[in-house]
Amino acid sequence: MTTMSASSAGMRGEVERASGKWWLLLITGIAWILIGVVVLDANVDSALTIGYLVSAYLIVAGVMEFVLAGALEGFRWLHVILGILFIIGGILALTDPFQTFRVLAELVGLFLVIKGTFDFVLGLASRHEFDLWWLTLVSGVLQIVIGLWASGYPGRSAWLLLLWVGIGALMRGVTQLFLAFQVRRIHEAVA
Repeated sequence: MTTMSASSAGMRGEVERASGKWWLLLITGIAWILIGVVVLDANVDSALTIGYLVSAYLIVAGVMEFVLAGALEGFRWLHVILGILFIIGGILALTDPFQTFRVLAELVGLFLVIKGTFDFVLGLASRHEFDLWWLTLVSGVLQIVIGLWASGYPGRSAWLLLLWVGIGALMRGVTQLFLAFQVRRIHEAVA
């Protein structure tokens, strides 16, 4: 019985310690909301913000690949190569954030066409297995249409990217705010 209570006390201490950092979620949630507002403002700062976000993401992903190379046994060389490529890409994105934004805007249309094609095929393939197969099919068709529309003119791709990143950042920020208050409630309950 004492090992059970010692184990639950240890678990309780870990939960209390981890949930004590709820304010980090609050700060990052506010930061994501501010990023979303800046991006949805749709001016020169929006393109710069997206370029810098991509740069930061690539550099952090490169560092994480180096960490994985040190922690994992197999395929270390692959993680090192990916880490080097990510960091080089992040530095290049930092040097010209407008070019990064333009390339990303063009890739959004291509991504939607490819993803829509896969969803369309998946919808057709699952028509005998699922009752709502047609939702995947319709979703695929809509993604293809939006992707072709955006690819037809770079300005539309840029607007689509701005909307996608801006709304995504707002949703992530609001989600992290809710999560911060949930973790705070857990922290108060455990403490």
